[in-house]
Amino acid sequence: MQDEPHRPLEEPSLTSTTTWTVHRYKNAAIIPDDDTIAIEAPLTIQIDGEEFATLVYTPTHTEELVTGFLASEGLIRFVDQIESLALEEERGFAHVKLRHLHQLSQKMVSRRFIGSCCGKSRQFYFHNDARTARTVRTPLQLTVEQCFHLMNQLQEQSIDFQATGGLHNAGLCTADELLLSRADIGRHNALDKIYGYLLRQRVPVRDKVIAFSGRVSSEVALKAAKIGVGILLSKSAPTDLALRLAQDLGITVVGFIRKEQLTVYTHPERIIGCN
Repeated sequence: MQDEPHRPLEEPSLTSTTTWTVHRYKNAAIIPDDDTIAIEAPLTIQIDGEEFATLVYTPTHTEELVTGFLASEGLIRFVDQIESLALEEERGFAHVKLRHLHQLSQKMVSRRFIGSCCGKSRQFYFHNDARTARTVRTPLQLTVEQCFHLMNQLQEQSIDFQATGGLHNAGLCTADELLLSRADIGRHNALDKIYGYLLRQRVPVRDKVIAFSGRVSSEVALKAAKIGVGILLSKSAPTDLALRLAQDLGITVVGFIRKEQLTVYTHPERIIGCN
């Protein structure tokens, strides 16, 4: 069979997936088929007319993503600090006007920072992480059964991941149920969409949990601290730096939540039966 160029069957719209013509090898034969593929798009954020950052993301819930990203980077703390937010999603632009632009925060984005906090083991890669990550204090506790239930709910909601295998999913939960989920090709983007939703809807976080589909990296632990959520559930593994940060920042990390097994890595007092 002569190879045909791969081509999209339709132009990507503002959604998380598209369809692509592929050739599958199965049972000693090659057959043409359609496959569902995760969409990847650039988004350039302009602040007061100047380029601030370009993200590569899944083009859904864009206002939430921009809001959560600005908060994660320390440019805002409340949604009211955004005077206007205009999207040109087809062109890949978000035009933001802030009421009071913090010049120091803008200059320190992605600037390396090496140090410790109060003699502890906090190690931040970037200055704005050191400024915006805060210790989480919450009385919330979960049972092991609730951990399994929330992760199962996230997986049941992860329709686009099941179709593509190429997306990360983050869920905002109470102790008893999944409230909403957000998907993106970038694990940090999925969390920023959750953060943006919380800010835009003014949702309190003291009694909330984050369920997450991917590996718990230091960046993921920092996002949880910036959001202010004290329990982070994942079906995958953490890194050592993520655990050191989570320990110092007051975040309970529960990983490898699969097939009636899980591992509690930090602050086990929040998982009933572990303390």
